[in-house]
Amino acid sequence: MLDVRTPAEFETAHIPGSYNVPLDLLKEHRAELGDHLDEDVVLVCRSGARAAQAGQALEQTGLPNLKVLTGGILAWQATNAPVNHGRPRWDLERQVRLAAGSIVLVSILASLVLPGAKWVAGFIGAGLTFAAVTNTCAMGMLLSKLPYNRGANCDLDTVVAQLRNSRPTASRS
Repeated sequence: MLDVRTPAEFETAHIPGSYNVPLDLLKEHRAELGDHLDEDVVLVCRSGARAAQAGQALEQTGLPNLKVLTGGILAWQATNAPVNHGRPRWDLERQVRLAAGSIVLVSILASLVLPGAKWVAGFIGAGLTFAAVTNTCAMGMLLSKLPYNRGANCDLDTVVAQLRNSRPTASRS
């Protein structure tokens, strides 16, 4: 089970036995990761959208048994399934709402003095519309790179080592 949320989101709550492979890392290194995934793979995120993007990226590696956990960890938790909890942090979607809302609010207030500032709010609105239509989020991708959302154990070598060490002895070549 690969959890493609940010390390901070993963630290807050994750399914026992899952591995954190943030979406940007997975997309960038899908071929290397695909070499270490020879079993059924279930992709998890908060609600299913990032996991679906991860599935599309991994399909290009030829993995035959990819599945997305419908509804993500939110649906998992709703069934009272087991979850490991850590330090609470805001999930990425909530951070995007805070950042976008704050930028819109500040730009509207600033437009009282600088009339051109209203276009910043328009730009954010256009970005959110584009994010909804394409099911991607540039602001989310940028926020995921902040130190708050990064973790020490989410580099490619660490993830590959975890995946390699998790394989049953019988399946090793």
